[in-house]
Amino acid sequence: MTQHSRAKSDVFTPSGKLQFGIFFQGVNSGTIWKAAESGSQTDFESFRRIVQTAERGLFAAFFLGEGLRLREHLGRPHALDVVGRPDAQTMLAALASVTKNIGLVATQNTTYNDPADLAHRLASLDLISGGRAAWNIVTTDNAWTGANFRRGGYLDHADRYRHAEAFVETAKRIWDSWETPSGPARRVLHEGQHYTVDVTPRLPRSAQYRPVLFQAGDSPEGRDFAARQADVIFSAHPKFDAAVEFRKDLVARSLAAGRGANAVQIMPASEFILAPTADEAAAKKEWVRSLQIGPQQAVAYLEQFWGRELSEYDPDGPLPEIDPVVEETSETRGSGFHGAKARQLADQWRAEAKDKGLSIRQFVTSKTARIDATFTGSYTAVADELAEFARVGSVDGFNISPWLIPTGLDDIVNHLVPELQERGVYPTEYAGSTLRGNLGLDTPVRSADEAAETVRA
Repeated sequence: MTQHSRAKSDVFTPSGKLQFGIFFQGVNSGTIWKAAESGSQTDFESFRRIVQTAERGLFAAFFLGEGLRLREHLGRPHALDVVGRPDAQTMLAALASVTKNIGLVATQNTTYNDPADLAHRLASLDLISGGRAAWNIVTTDNAWTGANFRRGGYLDHADRYRHAEAFVETAKRIWDSWETPSGPARRVLHEGQHYTVDVTPRLPRSAQYRPVLFQAGDSPEGRDFAARQADVIFSAHPKFDAAVEFRKDLVARSLAAGRGANAVQIMPASEFILAPTADEAAAKKEWVRSLQIGPQQAVAYLEQFWGRELSEYDPDGPLPEIDPVVEETSETRGSGFHGAKARQLADQWRAEAKDKGLSIRQFVTSKTARIDATFTGSYTAVADELAEFARVGSVDGFNISPWLIPTGLDDIVNHLVPELQERGVYPTEYAGSTLRGNLGLDTPVRSADEAAETVRA
């Protein structure tokens, strides 16, 4: 069992501080890609510009999502998407050369990777960056994604976290198998249902011992997995009361897993729309929403649920009176469209839109807006609001999804960060050169003998 450098406590203690991370998502309804101000989601300049802005703002981490297959629309590649995303680890290795302190978080899937190979690649990024690498652990079980890997949906949904746990434990044991930071390494054996590993690691420990582990599952199984394995969890609960309850729940799960109350940090996904005054912020929010969902995007959104082309319908008119041609929607465009009872949903939506007097575009905007995840207001008011989060320790920070690339962090870094620093709840400098150090995480310690034991799972 992993031990930590500081004694674990059964009582949660707020740090009184907040950290920021940035989530560079790629094409989605929250990021504006069609405006004149928009950059590219593939050009290196977009990534360089925004990661260096984040580092200027003392952000703890830069987080890249993963796209294992192009989204589809009515059975074809989605025309409103740009292209796929660059490989996360390749891009982060390049960004390591133009940054010094910010953490570099790669989303990597436990279903479509090999644990020995992924552990080596993540250890490589960790060494290249001087101890700033992290792994956002995700699982997938659907056959649509699996078709790209000639495996189909070979995992039962109920097995995905059990498989992931064995995968993560194997990777940890590979990283832990060095007797000293410079060597030698012990052989690691794993015998499991989906793979067998017999490997002697090729790289020594990094300056932060091993990559930091992030996880974003919000189901009971996902929360338990994070409580056992993760250093940081990306939550879906950024509003104050929900954040407080999520903290209580995660602390209880961490204690049940034999870890300390402060073992797992929480960084909810969030969007910030800021301006000097509340009125200006409200006007800015209206402008942002108008660009996030344009006429084509609004119609295409409904087409995902109707299962048919709706181009003859006016985006500024009422929802289609015809019924969907599908009973249940597929996962081909993303999790947000998957599994809906289409005919039942269409009836509900038509009634709701009619009752509220909403056009197609207005209705889709209301459905896709990040209502719970958005902080809107003046720099001063939002700073006051966030300071309360720090005071009670409901979160450790926020993982920000900018609505514009590559300039979407400018308001936050130039205006909100100084306000938070004045309130004493945000760093005024990086604590060190590693991600683990900057997050204030304990260094895991496990003996090489323990790491090298054969594990069967």
